[in-house]
Amino acid sequence: MPALGKTQIAVDATAPATTRGAAHRIHATLRDDIIHMRLRPLDILAEKQLVTRFGVSRTPIREALLRLADEGLVEIVPQSGTRVARIPASALREAILIRTALEATTVSLAIAGSSDEAIALLRSNQRELAEAAGQGDIARIHVIDTAFHQLIAEIAGCPGIWSVIERSKIQLDRYRSLVLPQSGRITLVVDEHAAVIEAIAAGNDRLAVEAMRLHIGRMIEEIEEHDMLDPMLFVDDRQRVVPAWRNLTTPTFS
Repeated sequence: MPALGKTQIAVDATAPATTRGAAHRIHATLRDDIIHMRLRPLDILAEKQLVTRFGVSRTPIREALLRLADEGLVEIVPQSGTRVARIPASALREAILIRTALEATTVSLAIAGSSDEAIALLRSNQRELAEAAGQGDIARIHVIDTAFHQLIAEIAGCPGIWSVIERSKIQLDRYRSLVLPQSGRITLVVDEHAAVIEAIAAGNDRLAVEAMRLHIGRMIEEIEEHDMLDPMLFVDDRQRVVPAWRNLTTPTFS
């Protein structure tokens, strides 16, 4: 993983034949770079450099950047250019709430749809995760972790729920790319996955749901810590919600 502030990008010498195909490829490549922090918040995306990198004209570059802007991954600033967007804290919290609710459902349904084959697939995934953790391979851990959650949705018979989760977790994936390398975090993920798998294998709905909620919900506490929100990486756009009862006044009777 590149050091903070260092962007390492390989030159792509090939380009698809059509503008639409080129735009799709460029979008996918830049999206992956942004999510996995090879392109970091506030990095500049100069059209001239992207033209050189991908070997295409400016048209597919601009189309790809517009798509990334629609996803909230880049900011196109008039008269200034394009830069990688910082991570909005509010989007992180919403994504965690969505995932916690939906994945509590899928893990519960996975117990009903479980089989020896399904448990074997989950345990195979766990072995791969432990191996990648031992190697400190952050990129591979991210892929295996995503496959784990998708597999549970498929065992539950709800692949559509995973599609919803995928659309909501773009910013959360960027956050996870930052925190996974932190000391002890990878071991925690391995242990939490193991707890979910064993609860599913035991057919214990309550423990499975609790383990999944703990695994996903833990990030909310981290995000709520103000010190985590480096202004070079995050936009602290969280709303400080005032409980409704604080706005109430004591009624008077005449």
